[in-house]
Amino acid sequence: MNTKQTMLLAVGTKKGLWLGTSTDRQAWTFTGPHFLMHEIPSIGIDTRDGKTRILVGVRSEHWGPTVVHSDDLGATWSEPESGAIVFPPDTDAALARVWQLQPDTQDRPGVVWAGAEPISLWRSDDGGSHFELNRGLWDHPHRTEWAEGYGGGAIHSVLPSPTEDTIHVAMSTGGVYRSDDGGASWIPRNVGISAGFDPDPSPEFGQCVHKIARDAQEPHRLFAQNHGGVYRSDDNADTWVSIAEGLPADFGFVMLAHPRRSNTAWVIPIKADVERIPPEAKLAVHRSDDAGGTWTRLDVGLPESEYNVVLRDAAAVDTAEPVGVYFGTRGGSVYASANEGTEFTEVLSHLPDVLCVRAAVVVA
Repeated sequence: MNTKQTMLLAVGTKKGLWLGTSTDRQAWTFTGPHFLMHEIPSIGIDTRDGKTRILVGVRSEHWGPTVVHSDDLGATWSEPESGAIVFPPDTDAALARVWQLQPDTQDRPGVVWAGAEPISLWRSDDGGSHFELNRGLWDHPHRTEWAEGYGGGAIHSVLPSPTEDTIHVAMSTGGVYRSDDGGASWIPRNVGISAGFDPDPSPEFGQCVHKIARDAQEPHRLFAQNHGGVYRSDDNADTWVSIAEGLPADFGFVMLAHPRRSNTAWVIPIKADVERIPPEAKLAVHRSDDAGGTWTRLDVGLPESEYNVVLRDAAAVDTAEPVGVYFGTRGGSVYASANEGTEFTEVLSHLPDVLCVRAAVVVA
């Protein structure tokens, strides 16, 4: 990594936020906890226009949920007095939690997307200070049939296309939906994704998709980790095929894609439903460099025995060369790799449950 650049690593937990910086991705300096005793389920790092804005979904048991932001790497924080995300009165709904904060991937300054609970999509045009409800999805006729997953009902993945007016979202439980008109209208895109827990194993919608990611060079190629199943789509989510062969389990929460190289993705398998631990209690990351055709187990530097799992947003990649891979466990350990997962180092330990991890290269 260029010595003029600094890596920012943000770790959101059940009881606060930790922010780390490093110039070599070997030695880290952390500040925190910020927002002690507040749940941090979502983080977004916006590095567009040569600036760095950290967006954080904060949930207080007393004050409720909101979005705050910092433009000075966490030294100070700003919060709109009336709240960043507020449901319109006619919806008869209230914000429960912000699950996803995603800066736009096109040249649209200030545009940030948010996925929230109850199941809803929001757009900000002022860098995440204020958000507006996407009525196309909120008023969708399927909405009354979307159910809550084990952790609640929310949009947890938002993938704006880097080249088109296409947006993909994934929700628990509802599946993958796509808009081709910037969010005005939405269609379910789940053909090929199984729902083994449902009387109809192949419904139009209702799948429990845990996370989706987009290929860096092929924008119509997506990857999905499901409640039972790992999938790839090569046609913008019109259809999906299984890529679970070669993995020790097809259950999990994490799905990451390489920020530059096509066909490279990472998952962290979990033993299915009842036990929900790493297979054989051995934590490992698995990487594919051929779009899911084969998988390589990566566990150097990880503990020999681990019973804690990694949640859907508790993992991230950076954009350095080579790409860094980061994740945190529900046992409060955070691991970092500066070589695409070949070797890991524990950089934080004994934290509360890790809910969200994000990393980005920032100009020092």
